[in-house]
Amino acid sequence: MIQLDLSTMTVCITGAASGIGHAISLGFLEDGAKVVAADINDDGLKQLEEKGAIIKIVDVTNFTQVKSMVKTATDETGRLDVLFNNAGVTRVRNIHEFKDDEYENVIRVNLFGPVYGIRAAIPVMRSQNFGRIINLVSRAAEAGDNGMAPYNSSKAAIWSITRSAAVENIDYDILINGMIPGPTKTNMNPRGQDPKVVYPSAKWMATLPSGGPTGKIFWNQKEYIMFSKENITSRFFKRNWKTGEITELDLDGR
Repeated sequence: MIQLDLSTMTVCITGAASGIGHAISLGFLEDGAKVVAADINDDGLKQLEEKGAIIKIVDVTNFTQVKSMVKTATDETGRLDVLFNNAGVTRVRNIHEFKDDEYENVIRVNLFGPVYGIRAAIPVMRSQNFGRIINLVSRAAEAGDNGMAPYNSSKAAIWSITRSAAVENIDYDILINGMIPGPTKTNMNPRGQDPKVVYPSAKWMATLPSGGPTGKIFWNQKEYIMFSKENITSRFFKRNWKTGEITELDLDGR
């Protein structure tokens, strides 16, 4: 499978100020792509600007701002080839313990952020008959555990949206897939792999050739079948958030 040339491409990345978004922004810049780096917080964006990125303060829960991000890409570079919907947040609480608007805010960022990105990007990508959209998914979508309902449910919904959007654009050279980064050290997770480890997969998905896979989920450049009972994350367990202890729950017989 012959991959595309990044030096001719414009890549837009949300949540670019830190973590995975920051790491893959640097990777794309080093490989010659034009990068629009967007985040609600300008901390971290300045470093990307010094490396040549076009930076943009964007709240992904605001469609007007997301649309402006896409316009910046087309105004500054003439096109938008890749949209990486990376911005995300979490909030650890049991469902009955949430305060007003806390659960909803996670959904707005993690779910409506990518939806708004797709809405804004698709007209441009259709007009140029080319586009690659990568949505950040997580195996947490499969888990039945405590304290993570908003994050888990948002990622499950992104799986569904990825499939629907892929079908809606099947008549164009627009590939829409989900990427599982794996446990990665970010502002949301103090433990895990270095975010730089994610870049080869991000690059591979951004440069998929015409006729490549769409509507699928990938982890380390291999297709991952979500919600299979064979998946280690597709289980019930209870976590002690103070000690980190995990207790497996057998609910199959109930």
